Amino acid sequence: PPPQKRHRQLWYLQPLGSFDKFFFTTIGKMVKSSAPKPDLVTRDYTIQLSKLVHKQQHKRRAPRAIKEIRKFAQKAMGTQDVRIDAGLNKHVWSTGIKNPPTRVRVRLSRKRNEDEDAAEKLYTLAQLVEVSSFKGLQTENVIEAA
Repeated sequence: PPPQKRHRQLWYLQPLGSFDKFFFTTIGKMVKSSAPKPDLVTRDYTIQLSKLVHKQQHKRRAPRAIKEIRKFAQKAMGTQDVRIDAGLNKHVWSTGIKNPPTRVRVRLSRKRNEDEDAAEKLYTLAQLVEVSSFKGLQTENVIEAA
C-alpha cells in the first residue's frame, strides 16, 4: 500500500471473528450495523440550543433552533418524519426570534403512523418537558401507561 495508508488497519488484515454485527459497504469498508430499534419508545432528552444557534444572525436564531430540534430528533429516533408540538414551538419562540432558550428538555416519542399510505410507518413527536433546573439531568426512558 502507499505510505500514507500504512497506518490504517484494513479489515481484510484483521483476524477472522464474528461478523454478524457488521456489514460491508459498496466500497468495501466494514461498518458496525445498528441493532433493530424497538417500534414504540419514549425518551426525555436535554438539547443545548445555545451551541446550535451560535454565530447565527439574530433574525435566524429561533427558526434555526426549531430546525436543530428536528434534526436532533431524526438522529436520536431514526425517523425522517418529526412533528413538533405547539407547546414546544411556543416555548422556543417565547423569548423572541433573537434569543431562543439556552437549553430545552424534550420528550421524543416514536409512534405509529395512522395514515396507511404514508411513506414511513413511524413518526417522532417532540414535546416540551417543563423542568425547574437542568442540573444533573440525563437521558431517560419514559414508560407510558397505555
